[in-house]
Amino acid sequence: MQAAQFFDSTLLKKYNTNGPRYTSYPTALEFHEQFSHENLVQAIVASPNRELSLYVHIPFCHSLCYYCACNKVVTRHRDKADIYLEFLAQEIASRAPLFKDYTVKQLHWGGGTPSFLRHEQISQLVAELKAQFTFAAQVEMSIEIDPREIEMNLADHLYSLGFNRLSIGVQDIDEKVQQSINRVQSTEFIEKFIAHAKQVGFKAINIDLIYGLPHQTIETFTRTLNKAHEMDVDRISLFSYAHIPSRFAAQRKLKDEWLPSADEKFSLMKLAIEKLCNFGYDFIGMDHFAKPEDELSIAQKSGDLHRNFQGYTTKGSCDLLGLGVSSISAIGHSFSQNTKVLQNYYQAIETQVHAQVKGVSLSQDDIIRGEVIRELMCNLYVDKNKISQKFAINFDEYFAEDLPLLQTFINDGLIMVTINEIRVEQKARLLIRNICMSFDAYMKQNLNQQRFSQVI
Repeated sequence: MQAAQFFDSTLLKKYNTNGPRYTSYPTALEFHEQFSHENLVQAIVASPNRELSLYVHIPFCHSLCYYCACNKVVTRHRDKADIYLEFLAQEIASRAPLFKDYTVKQLHWGGGTPSFLRHEQISQLVAELKAQFTFAAQVEMSIEIDPREIEMNLADHLYSLGFNRLSIGVQDIDEKVQQSINRVQSTEFIEKFIAHAKQVGFKAINIDLIYGLPHQTIETFTRTLNKAHEMDVDRISLFSYAHIPSRFAAQRKLKDEWLPSADEKFSLMKLAIEKLCNFGYDFIGMDHFAKPEDELSIAQKSGDLHRNFQGYTTKGSCDLLGLGVSSISAIGHSFSQNTKVLQNYYQAIETQVHAQVKGVSLSQDDIIRGEVIRELMCNLYVDKNKISQKFAINFDEYFAEDLPLLQTFINDGLIMVTINEIRVEQKARLLIRNICMSFDAYMKQNLNQQRFSQVI
């Protein structure tokens, strides 16, 4: 893959505005408290899917990373997890009967960091999930790992429980960068842990990298990328640091003068994409890289890639049930979310055995627009005839008010629109969020745009 085709600095600067990442449509900003638990139950009954992806949120971290925008609870007291797991077990027991005719095809633990849990706590939680839900014989089980406070044998323990995918937060290997974001970790240990996990039997390992962090330079980030190549992982997630100190208090510890300028950040992104492509990774969607034989790469080539709250996935046919504080579910034609505050989560489970506080039932218009946006985000292509036939509409007539908004992208050679298709050019890949916004009925109200991060 030739990475040079993705970069036109003039166009990228022109379109570098704020916009959603489209892990859902409508986005979470449209969720509301009028969506009830009864609405969720109705969505489960009406859903055409009978395969399930489970997401479990473990909110705890040992220390605060200053860049982080995740929902987390920073504590050194591991016993707090015991209390959390008791309430989580109650939520699992209350939710599982609603999905008795579903088969779990995918399980993912995120956070915070699930590696905050002790081995016996991990075993306990896996046992509870498998006792309450019906798991497929071949199930994808993945977990996010913070490499700072784990032992080498964590890989052995996870593999023995059925986990087959690991995602490890690396972010950057430079010591000055690590100190500035309060995330000092041993690169040597990460290398050894990844090598050990492969020996144990893990076939799929991902690492996360972030560009735009304080004190990052071309020289330092080159070393990080080269080290990522040496680690020989299957997937790499490359995220842009979104500096929004007005929303995330910890980010106020990062001085503006420490951050790369807009031009420097663009150069860091360009460097990363070029090097990762040159290393042989396929560029997936807008921020993921995978080896050509990885199922993400295969799905993108076949047009079967999907996107949800966990990012890019191959499990597009699964409903998604979120468990734990702040977790989000996508069931049938609905989205819903648990409370984000830990004490409120405990109180809700205690009084009503679930912690859902908001959500949204999708209108037919939401469903149609969501399909178009998902096709663009995942496959950079929309077959107008396919959409027309699937939803019994005339594509051009239905989107008569939206299609003119694409003209600026057409004029800049970013997309091609014909009577049968919308095709995104490779140099527009990094601007796919902008193109999707043309089909976003909620963005046209322009009320929430500043609450999103910049697209580059």
